[in-house]
Amino acid sequence: MWAELLPVGRSAASGGYRRFAWNAADAECRAWFEQQARDRGLGYELDRNGNQWAWLGDPEAGDAVVTGSHLDSVPDGGAFDGPLGVVSSFAALDELRARGARFARPLAIVNFGDEEGARFGVACIGSRLTTGLLSREAAYGLRDADGVRLPDAMERAGQDPTAIGADGERLARIGAFVELHVEQGRHLAEHQPVGVASAIWPHGRWRFDFHGEANHAGTTRIEDRRDPMLTYATTVLAARKKAKLAGALATFGKVAVEPNGTNAIASLVRGWLDSRAADEATLTALVGEIERAAAERGGRDGVRVELTRESYTPVVDFDGPLRDRLARVVGGKEGPGGAPVLPTGAGHDAGILASAVPTAMLFVRNPSGVSHSPAEHAETADCLAGVAALADVLEDLACQ
Repeated sequence: MWAELLPVGRSAASGGYRRFAWNAADAECRAWFEQQARDRGLGYELDRNGNQWAWLGDPEAGDAVVTGSHLDSVPDGGAFDGPLGVVSSFAALDELRARGARFARPLAIVNFGDEEGARFGVACIGSRLTTGLLSREAAYGLRDADGVRLPDAMERAGQDPTAIGADGERLARIGAFVELHVEQGRHLAEHQPVGVASAIWPHGRWRFDFHGEANHAGTTRIEDRRDPMLTYATTVLAARKKAKLAGALATFGKVAVEPNGTNAIASLVRGWLDSRAADEATLTALVGEIERAAAERGGRDGVRVELTRESYTPVVDFDGPLRDRLARVVGGKEGPGGAPVLPTGAGHDAGILASAVPTAMLFVRNPSGVSHSPAEHAETADCLAGVAALADVLEDLACQ
């Protein structure tokens, strides 16, 4: 399964992946998922929000145990973030069947659409729509860098955009959701191959618009310039300093410039801030400090600064009893001390679903800690340990 997915959407130039929502690579990944479901005799279903489901047992019976992740990527992302969880879910089902497991609850494997938000700027669109955290109206307003609207992209890919929206009936079928994911950090490096998530830091995305005045780079005196690039650059440095002082994270990883000419002073710079912290008060204070620093510098540069919050996820504490159950099951296989339990600063579909159903996560060790990069890696032995741990968890939750 892993070998089949490796070439899909991979850039020959960077070695990274460009599996963006509703593009050709995404369609190929979706076709792969459907085929894996049908090869196993599972019931295949595409829901109103573009999420794919593979069912063992009756979906209408309720109290289902669901596992899975996503198959899309960030620009030039790695091979593990998302796909490891989906591949491991099918492999865990294979393992349970090989054990002769008898299922007492329905089991489903899911591929959530557009988790990374690489194309339309909002993360976890498939799960946000399902839970109602993203409204149909807001989704219809999303556009990609080429101006293509989300509903138009969905329609071109064969998905009916008129049906998107909250899906309470589907959520009511789920008794528990467990997502396996490659670790995005190095907490497990000195521990065992598999850990359990405790919580997800609150996090969000903010767009800063720096409005200046276009002019000639060779004829405009320094003192006559209203250069938004200068304000933007100063804001980037301020964000790094203030995040470090707060023990939090702040990253400007995306920028757009108009008119984007080498010999032209920009008229507009848009910079997207990703910020995360251990608690919501710290995150709110941090973003406020970055905004004030931008406005103060903009006042000196003759640049007007506007801030728009594009997405936000509050702190997610995973279901306590389910989390502890996973730690006992996984730890019982690995050692008497139980599995390591660790927080994460990364967002996941599991974090979105946690508002509606009992949810938990497993992490597979990442020796380098690198993620969202072609260098992202997990050892094969650790990935296989992850499959075994997920199979143990699913057997404990769904089988007699």
